[in-house]
Amino acid sequence: MRACGICGSDGLYISVGGIPPRQGATPLGHEPAGEIVSIGAGVRDLAVGDHVVLNPMAAADGIIGSGGAQGALSEYVLVRGAEAGTHLVTIPAHIPFEVAALNEPMAVAGHAVNRTQPKAGDKVVVFGAGPIGLGATIAYKLRGAHVVVVDIVPGRLEKALAVGADAVINSASAPVDELLIDLHGEAPPSFARGRRAGTDIYLDAAGVPQVIETATRLARHGATLGVVAVHKRPVPLDLGALLTTELTVVLSMGYPTEIFEVTRDLIENWQRYALIVSDTIPFAEAQRALDLATTPGAADKVVVTFP
Repeated sequence: MRACGICGSDGLYISVGGIPPRQGATPLGHEPAGEIVSIGAGVRDLAVGDHVVLNPMAAADGIIGSGGAQGALSEYVLVRGAEAGTHLVTIPAHIPFEVAALNEPMAVAGHAVNRTQPKAGDKVVVFGAGPIGLGATIAYKLRGAHVVVVDIVPGRLEKALAVGADAVINSASAPVDELLIDLHGEAPPSFARGRRAGTDIYLDAAGVPQVIETATRLARHGATLGVVAVHKRPVPLDLGALLTTELTVVLSMGYPTEIFEVTRDLIENWQRYALIVSDTIPFAEAQRALDLATTPGAADKVVVTFP
């Protein structure tokens, strides 16, 4: 391993004592980038010295860092039956390992974007400017969408603009409804009551009930609401009120096909993706990295690097 990102779920695994049935024995780290140091005789299309990103979900001994026998927060990971394009893919040597380690979370963001089926020219609002929200912002922009990002942390909103967002809204100090209608226009009259924004796609990457409330209140007829954030408590949804909007609600989990589809974008736009990484911490201080990443508001994307 040369770099491994810290995910919010790592803190969850620690707090609950592992992942059943492996409680207390869950190796951590599922955002890996590394360098091949040894290969078996039957391995094809890979060579010692290749820089690679892995598919944690393809490992033969369970999902890497999420209940499997291995975690990427360790010096080495053994990929059994390794096949290029299935278990891992090579990346150019000029891509920093800490940026390459974004491949897995960007695949999560990419799947969320795919689920909402954006088209060039669509008007999109992303709630939450954490790593997934920023990754989704980049993905939407690469597809030709107009993207507004909403968050309450000024530094995150600045980063959203830096990665390409067309506009940002600080929902702690500004009226989201009015500003979004100003930015995306007002939807034409329909059966839905009240003023509605012309926004085509709402993406919840924040995981707070207010996002769902805002999106359903503003959604025009035929809009799409995507949810990639983890909501830890039930969120009420008034289906009767939503009936007239014919709102499409899609949920997003993991990356069924996106794990290596996103690699091309990461390579071509690595300097933009690099802005998502807020802290790089050496492996010798991995506990500090975990503490930093799991302290609300202390950091954005923390990546552990290896010598």
